[in-house]
Amino acid sequence: MFENFRTFETTYAGRPVVVETGKTCGLANGSCWVRYGETVVMANVTASAKPREGVDFFPLSVDFEEKMYAVGRIPGSFTKREGKASDKAILASRCVDRPIRPLFPKDMRNDVSVVMTVLSVDPDNSPEITGMIATSIALSISDIPWNGPVASINVGYVDGELVLNPTLEQRAKNRLNLTVAGSAEKIVMIEAGADQIPDDLMLKAIMTGHEEIKKMVAFINDIKAQIGKPKFEFESMEVDHDLFDAVEAMVGEQVKVALDTDDKNVRDARLQPIIDAVHEKFDEQCEDNTAVLDEVMYKLQKKIVRNWLYEGKRVDGRGIDEIRPLAAEVGVLPRVHGSGIFTRGQTQVMTIATLGPVSDAQKLDGIDEETSKRYMHQYNFPSYSVGETRPSRGPGRREIGHGALAERALVPVIPSVEEFPYAIRCVSEVLSSNGSTSQGSICGSTLALMDAGVPIKEPVAGISCGLITKEDGSWMTMVDIQGLEDFYGDMDFKVAGTKDGVTALQMDIKITSITKEIMQTALAQAHEGRIHILGEMAKAISEPRPNVSPLAPGIVAIKIPVDKIREVIGTGGKVIREIVEKTNTKIDISDDGVIKIASMKKEDGDAALEWIMGIVAEPEEGKIYHGVVTKIMDFGAFVRFLGTTEGLVHISEVKNERIASVSDFYKEGDSMWVKCLGTDNRGKVKLSAKRVNQETGEDLEK
Repeated sequence: MFENFRTFETTYAGRPVVVETGKTCGLANGSCWVRYGETVVMANVTASAKPREGVDFFPLSVDFEEKMYAVGRIPGSFTKREGKASDKAILASRCVDRPIRPLFPKDMRNDVSVVMTVLSVDPDNSPEITGMIATSIALSISDIPWNGPVASINVGYVDGELVLNPTLEQRAKNRLNLTVAGSAEKIVMIEAGADQIPDDLMLKAIMTGHEEIKKMVAFINDIKAQIGKPKFEFESMEVDHDLFDAVEAMVGEQVKVALDTDDKNVRDARLQPIIDAVHEKFDEQCEDNTAVLDEVMYKLQKKIVRNWLYEGKRVDGRGIDEIRPLAAEVGVLPRVHGSGIFTRGQTQVMTIATLGPVSDAQKLDGIDEETSKRYMHQYNFPSYSVGETRPSRGPGRREIGHGALAERALVPVIPSVEEFPYAIRCVSEVLSSNGSTSQGSICGSTLALMDAGVPIKEPVAGISCGLITKEDGSWMTMVDIQGLEDFYGDMDFKVAGTKDGVTALQMDIKITSITKEIMQTALAQAHEGRIHILGEMAKAISEPRPNVSPLAPGIVAIKIPVDKIREVIGTGGKVIREIVEKTNTKIDISDDGVIKIASMKKEDGDAALEWIMGIVAEPEEGKIYHGVVTKIMDFGAFVRFLGTTEGLVHISEVKNERIASVSDFYKEGDSMWVKCLGTDNRGKVKLSAKRVNQETGEDLEK
């Protein structure tokens, strides 16, 4: 029945990989299952038979589908089924999209869909890496035109050694989370978070990962050679060369003048009448496809800007290694916990930091081991930031990606929960955009965190480097790229870090690959730029404020014996609810006995702390306590004090004279002062009432 069923086996980073194809999903253009250890991902790729009308781009969609059954869990949502893609799934999709997209024909307009379905997850073997491999195989064996294969790998840094595809145990001690994607010859994508890793070590990690990638690419090429389908022919949407030449001859010099400014608004205003004139001249010639003229104008601007850059000329007049004018300020909003504005040229980002109790940490419902996130960074890119008018529909994939990059850059400098018992949320609002907003959000967030009094280990700054390549293989890089240079360039190489090392790295390219030399040069340029930016930021605030904002909740952390947790919580949570309600606090209790008390007023926090300490404290011999009678017996009265602790006031310790019955003096529920006399031979607490002044609580034996 399954006459086309085939399996292929290899190893990757020392662990077995099994590829299965020809048994399922027979109607897709290309399909396979990849088993990496016990992680299983199914990839399916499909393409439309005809190009999509009215688009001037290649319509590719990439989806990474997390299935909770893959980890043996039922979704936590109300509907008990998977909903919209999680942020992590979107980030995984982007890590596959970015390396495969440049390898499709630029003039193809057929819709292509990539769907990775996670069927089983082994914590030691990444489903994201498995999904990349599965996608590359599915595309390679399909009839869809694609200039692959590529593969990706994780590189970690554990105990001073570089590790390929680190296991769950290794990830717990990891200082580097680097994802590298590449072809047999060169690197095509980089994504990294790092704990202040030096530039040379980062480059070594990238190249180490690439050596292993080459083996997987060779394996995929072998599969392709055995079962790959011939690629289908498609209708090319390449711009007519004669039309391009005619437009260039007509307005080429005018476009150069229009582009030669550092002001995006001025540039757009200059270009619009030129574009209108081109349409007026050539619309009739183009018949129903007048959109091609917009493509021609795009290519003309790209040609001009790229030629300028390669000659060392930038549209804003800067040098190749020169950073745009910078400005930084903090404390810009009066009622928030921390705020900062970072401006670089026409790019401006405001970040607001908010502090809360640890219980405000984000709950995560995904297929990996992470269940909560204490530090959160979100990035918003409103239409007004680029002078456009469109409604806000929530964060898209780009916004989620940029927010995650900034979060990754700052996580290594965030203090531990033991040092700083707060949940932290940063929100970056892009106020204006002309390139490198993601890196601007990193700088703005550093300012806001320090303004909020978060004791970060080191300030972090971010910067982007660009690239222009020529057909003859020559190339040139530039630092701090603005919008046009990113739009028309070949690379966006984002580097964030402290003065001591890199904390985040992301590389996107529009060409098929880049060399080690290019990366080395970009890292060096980014390092110098980062140091300069940190110096400018220090003029606004050089170190975190000594205290958190008075508007932020005060948080006190204590640790109690684990066997006392039950007493603090009480039956059915009765005790802890009473403490919270009467002291107006928020209290988090961990399984290890750590209690965090959050309050807006110091006196409320102190009251809750005193209450809890009273519950967990051990009775001290000779100390006076206030208690409540819980039971009357012939031989004495049982008294509860120090929360739930009970002791016995023997009948001989009620009064200084002999008495016939305890009930003549006390009943259940009465309050009384007692002195601790120690414990008996059975460990029971002995108390005395007669040795304490019952009106004042004064020790009568002193």
